Amino acid sequence: MKYDPIKRLLGSFFNKAPWLRILFYRLLDLLLLRSWHIRRQLKAWYASTSAEAPHVLDAGFGFGQYSYFLAKLGNNISLKGLDVKEEQVQDCNRFFRQIGISNAFFFEADLVQWSEPGTFDLILCVDVMEHILEDQTVLNNFCISLKNGGMLMVSTPSDQGGSDVHDHGDASFIEEHVRDGYSMEDMKMKLLQAGFSKINMHYSYGRAGSLSWRLSMKYPIQMLNLSKLLFILLPFYYLLVFPICLMLNKRDVTHPNSAGTGLIVSALK
Repeated sequence: MKYDPIKRLLGSFFNKAPWLRILFYRLLDLLLLRSWHIRRQLKAWYASTSAEAPHVLDAGFGFGQYSYFLAKLGNNISLKGLDVKEEQVQDCNRFFRQIGISNAFFFEADLVQWSEPGTFDLILCVDVMEHILEDQTVLNNFCISLKNGGMLMVSTPSDQGGSDVHDHGDASFIEEHVRDGYSMEDMKMKLLQAGFSKINMHYSYGRAGSLSWRLSMKYPIQMLNLSKLLFILLPFYYLLVFPICLMLNKRDVTHPNSAGTGLIVSALK
């Protein structure tokens, strides 16, 4: 099953006009459960930060949906996005200028080789660590680049079925993953080794969230892998499953999960 070609197809379609791009962000915020968790964490951080003009890094920003959310969260936020893909950098810089957002800028960088000591109040890293073999080096760089008291937020698959891997020999749902997921113990050890303290973690994508993911992401992508012509059926499919997914997402966020295929992590320097 190919995920990344479908992701590029959807991105190119919704990039035809700024209003379509913003609609795409809204749809991702509603359908992607990780976005529910991350936006909740970001709102709590912004309400509690003492920084008058917070410097925020979106490490591996991808389509830019979290950069957009952060830039709109507060005009006093100065946001920097880093990504290894030049086309993503050019795309987001162009789009953000088109819609008049002036507090977010994007740059090409390899997180393994990058650091900006003592610069950021918050570093956000969503669905990136599982793509990087030298993850300890990146966590070290994050800690170096935070101000004292700064926070790192990470969303990543767990070792309990993350990347849709449930048994030995299963193939990752995402082709570019170098690991299927982290255990809480492994993530905590790596963060402590990097120099972080006050580490908090919880599972996302519990039973309700995993069902929502299958309905909202896995099954539609399987359909599109069969034929791109099925794209025209997606609106009708989502009319049926959308209310169910909303209820499942809300439950996953508001009820603690004893296990789950995702990890939401925060750590202070």
